[in-house]
Amino acid sequence: MAPSWIDPALRGGSALSAGLALGLMGLLASPLQAAPKDPPYPSMDQLRELQLHTFACGRENTAESCTKARTMADPLMDHPRLGASCKDAIWTIRQRAQPAATNSYERREALNRAGQDLLPFCKQQTRTVAPSKTEAKPQEKKGFGLIPGF
Repeated sequence: MAPSWIDPALRGGSALSAGLALGLMGLLASPLQAAPKDPPYPSMDQLRELQLHTFACGRENTAESCTKARTMADPLMDHPRLGASCKDAIWTIRQRAQPAATNSYERREALNRAGQDLLPFCKQQTRTVAPSKTEAKPQEKKGFGLIPGF
């Protein structure tokens, strides 16, 4: 018997089981959808441009140069493929790339350091092939090798 909260028109076994089957199929079909693809990795040109805008912001201390650096850095913070060290440099750029009343040495150096860290920390890593284990290993030498043959 169907629960009392179900519409009396649907209390029949066939209508309830058909509705339940459709609901379950809908729930099961949703995880089968393709996962969204990660955005493309930022190119070295994009990273270099951000680096140059960061240096310009530290050097010139103008609203225009600092806005360009912040605008370029902002979407990279949400990039799923960038590592923590890269995002630390980007975070520093986002926080420090603002015009200041006085362009202090500490401000310039923080922006320059973040700009310098950007390329080595954010460039895409390429996988290297490990050497094969079938290569001949050199003969182990016994002793100090002072007397040949021993």
